Amino acid sequence: MQRLTNIPRKNWQTAVEKYGLHFHTVDGQLYWDESASYHFSSFEIDTLEFATNSLHQMCMDTVQQIIDDRLFRLFLIPDHFEDYVIKSWEEDQFSLYGRFDLAYDGFSPPKLLEYNADTPTSLLEAAVIQWYWLKDLDDRGDQFNSIHERLIEGWKKIALKASNEVHFCATESVVEDYVTVEYLRDTAIQAGIKTNYLDIQQVGWDRSKNTFVDVPGNPIQNCFKLYPWEWMMREEFALNIPKGKTQWIEPAWKMLLSSKSILPLLYERYPDSPFILPASYEPLDIANQVRKPIYGREGANIQVIIDGKVVSETPGPYGQGPFVYQQLAPLKQFDGFYPVIGSWVIDGESAGIGIREENSIITKNTSRFVPHQLSN
Repeated sequence: MQRLTNIPRKNWQTAVEKYGLHFHTVDGQLYWDESASYHFSSFEIDTLEFATNSLHQMCMDTVQQIIDDRLFRLFLIPDHFEDYVIKSWEEDQFSLYGRFDLAYDGFSPPKLLEYNADTPTSLLEAAVIQWYWLKDLDDRGDQFNSIHERLIEGWKKIALKASNEVHFCATESVVEDYVTVEYLRDTAIQAGIKTNYLDIQQVGWDRSKNTFVDVPGNPIQNCFKLYPWEWMMREEFALNIPKGKTQWIEPAWKMLLSSKSILPLLYERYPDSPFILPASYEPLDIANQVRKPIYGREGANIQVIIDGKVVSETPGPYGQGPFVYQQLAPLKQFDGFYPVIGSWVIDGESAGIGIREENSIITKNTSRFVPHQLSN
């Protein structure tokens, strides 16, 4: 695993905007950065793929344990939602995607930092933008990247049971969310699915039919929503969700994996796994650890503790907790940057990676996306 410097393409802004990445620069700072790229050997890619598939299976087994032992309060799930979560699991409701965030240096086993299992973004960048960057540089070059094709194949599965129509929802004012949903909608269209888009605030409830409806009043039978379950559970319409007929993507059981409350349970169940770091609901009895809010997002309210002292802390709206504590991962610097591997799971299998890097050990919403390729 190496980080190499590159000469950006001429008119690279136009090149990425062509495929929908209009937020390549935020407040004058690069988000998409092709002045560098990470290079991997085939062995390193095989290692990442194996770790991702192993972690996914461990997560699925742990969901079953949570349901069997009814550990829902660890995830702040209201009582009236518990049976709905169980129902979504027992019916094997369709899950399209998720993203493991991994610490990896090319030598030690990849370590799980967290699982973005419900509303992961940076998808367009990983699936499309970095692929066309590589093809422009070297048409014969290769990446660990079958994300786009796997998404289309995943949608084909739901098309068999979805009456061939899926609504797509996001908060349109959040550009990254809207772009991600429109990209996913495009992959669904390529799979032969009829689609509709509406802002999450436009979703209505028809009392007479006991179903959610779109603006014209048509029933929403299947809905992909880029809107976190922990927010949905606390909306005014939340009590309607368990009695409604809408199938949500991602399904309700994914909220068990998108919460960092899963981390201590994974460690308790798999303490000897090379891919899982020690984690607890209470401070660990070790010198170097990280405190994370269980539903924190975009690197907010993270506290890094080294030699027993807080050395770094980010602001945000999740400062009241609750928190989990995880052993500090052995992150390696590459040219002064700390990369985090976003390893994508599509329809239950490892499908490719994207990389975010930062000059501190906390990855934030402003951290750059840097492409990758396989070494020759």
